[in-house]
Amino acid sequence: MNRLSKKEALELIKYADLKELGRMASARKKELHPEGITTFVVDRNINYTNICWVDCKFCAFYRHEKDEDAYVLTFDEIDTKIDELLEIGGTQILFQGGVHPKLKIEWYEDLVEHIHTKYPTITIHGFSSIELDFIAKVSRITIQEVLQRLKVKGLASIPGAGAEILSDKVRDIIAPKKIDSEVWVDVHRQAHKLDIMSTATMMYGTVESDEEIIEHFDMVRRLQDETGGFRAFIMWSFQGQNTELLKLIPDMEKPSSNRYLRLLAVARLYLDNVPNIQSSWVTQGPYIGQMALRFGANDLGSTMMEENVVSSAGAAYKMAKEEMIHLIKDMGEIPAKRNTAYEILEKFA
Repeated sequence: MNRLSKKEALELIKYADLKELGRMASARKKELHPEGITTFVVDRNINYTNICWVDCKFCAFYRHEKDEDAYVLTFDEIDTKIDELLEIGGTQILFQGGVHPKLKIEWYEDLVEHIHTKYPTITIHGFSSIELDFIAKVSRITIQEVLQRLKVKGLASIPGAGAEILSDKVRDIIAPKKIDSEVWVDVHRQAHKLDIMSTATMMYGTVESDEEIIEHFDMVRRLQDETGGFRAFIMWSFQGQNTELLKLIPDMEKPSSNRYLRLLAVARLYLDNVPNIQSSWVTQGPYIGQMALRFGANDLGSTMMEENVVSSAGAAYKMAKEEMIHLIKDMGEIPAKRNTAYEILEKFA
């Protein structure tokens, strides 16, 4: 199979028939996953703090240190959340917060060690590139040292959060204090070199062009060629409610379901070296989340026991394990519970 070029990918986004795109993406998915299994993970998002100095204009979750509703969770509060997750058979915590201006590496080491020691069956999938970059800065150590020290304490993998669109032109508008796109890429490069696997993400639907979306795909593909460290790609649309960005650009159009499926299919075709593509039912809703399985997605993501960031911006969808199983079976595929490493734990024939 010839590798899709940037020009070809751009033409598919702009001009391809949606049904034909779905057919092409499904064919590629079948080559990668011929057994017809669609996976999901039972996990919980734990946002250990909402205190953040980065002030992204697309975010409704962050607070400043002196705000009345600002918080940093205690270890006991985190334990309670993990206990609740274990009761429903959970295997992973997606652990991220705001970029706290004062928490240094020692705090994070204590936290990861506490969880890993007390809950050895729980995988810690945590800390975005910008969190890791700032921990390094505030602790006056390198990114590599941050990753090494957290890995020793029990960090298993890192999420792709904070990628948004990997174009500095876009980032300067929607998150001017955030790390540059090359820094995001390099944090993941450093993680992969230490055998810390990660995911890649994209948030579209703000001020980016189709060309910048393709450039984002290409940066992910090039790093994957180099390291092979991305397990999955996850894409979602900007959720604007309660955000500063929507106040600045009030006539911004909400991306359509057609647009989501179109971009998802092109992502599956372009990212030929990334094994898994996740459906974002959290932002798209269960029906389009299910339709994504016909546009290249082979994973429904998380049952999302708790989610605070995109829900702050207006996404309000929830889904139990049983509903996920039903949606997958309804598409003629085999549902399977997985872990963070995409290893199958249980099939539901």
